[in-house]
Amino acid sequence: MARQTTPVRYAVGTGAAWLVGFIIFFPILWMILTSFKTEVDAFATPPQFLFFHWTTENYGVVQGRSDYVLHAINSVITAGGSTVIAMLIAIPAAWAMAFAPSKRTKDTLLWMLSTKMMPPVGVLVPIYLIYRDFDLLDTRLGLVIVLCLGNLPIVIWMLFTYFKEIPKDILEAARMDGATILKELVFVLAPMAVPGIASTLLLNVILAWNEAFWTLNLSSSAAAPLTTFIASYSSPEGLFWAKLSAASTMAIAPILILGWFSQKQLVRGLTFGAVK
Repeated sequence: MARQTTPVRYAVGTGAAWLVGFIIFFPILWMILTSFKTEVDAFATPPQFLFFHWTTENYGVVQGRSDYVLHAINSVITAGGSTVIAMLIAIPAAWAMAFAPSKRTKDTLLWMLSTKMMPPVGVLVPIYLIYRDFDLLDTRLGLVIVLCLGNLPIVIWMLFTYFKEIPKDILEAARMDGATILKELVFVLAPMAVPGIASTLLLNVILAWNEAFWTLNLSSSAAAPLTTFIASYSSPEGLFWAKLSAASTMAIAPILILGWFSQKQLVRGLTFGAVK
């Protein structure tokens, strides 16, 4: 018999959830507040939470110093392009591993995931030399390739997990009706796995948007995304906390808005197949 949730238990659980959520969100909130402070207020001790001189000057300085729109366009192209290519590769790969596995499928999945355990700095030099020789340094194409390859193992793993929850009988019935592999993928599998595909796509966009290591090392100006835009406010003269916070807020705003409007789809996809 299922245990009933009492009002006290519900209140404690809700309060704990709000507390954890606030703790996680507080650094973002503090960054946003700091972006509206002067540099003096940003370094004030003790820290000033709400009672300070509010100003939007930092945003004007940031936009005047750097071309925010260009960096934002680069982020959209690199994150979106790498996500599209990764999904086009990952969906057929996950389908093959889920519905036509071989003896080496599990070993292949573990090997793919193991590549994420290697520090990126360990392969920076060879990748940098390859990019230099193929004229891919500071290009959008170069960033799209490295971001796609970097996130591909996670994308395939997630899609493989979602596809395993779909009954094979449905696909076998489609094959008996004469469906080709392409039709099976497009008209049978994809509609049934929409939550999983959508959550994987959103997660890949977030990972690509927030990637800093490769973007800082493989781009400088022409293809520099918003992560490079943020890093430009760390200079030998020191850190300008208020301006750095303004730049960071402008950089994360698009992805925060995307995550806010797609949170239901993201949660639905992450719990896809959890309850049968």
